Amino acid sequence: MPRRNDIESAFRSAMHTAPGGKRTVTTEDFVHELSRINWFCSLRTANHWIEMSVSVFSDITPDASESRTFVLSGLNGGH
Repeated sequence: MPRRNDIESAFRSAMHTAPGGKRTVTTEDFVHELSRINWFCSLRTANHWIEMSVSVFSDITPDASESRTFVLSGLNGGH
């Protein structure tokens, strides 16, 4: 089982800067980065971790799928 630091590092590695400068992360990219440190989880589990551990990201997914997109919100609108 990875340490919390490893999971947080995987989350940061999954982040991208979208056109317009907003920082985003998809559940799929997060799961991919976790797999690189030998931590395999479902999209649902990854979404739960994001929801419980990263309060500065908001879900902007347009549908009810488990493949979700989160955007940095709050201070400075993610710029």
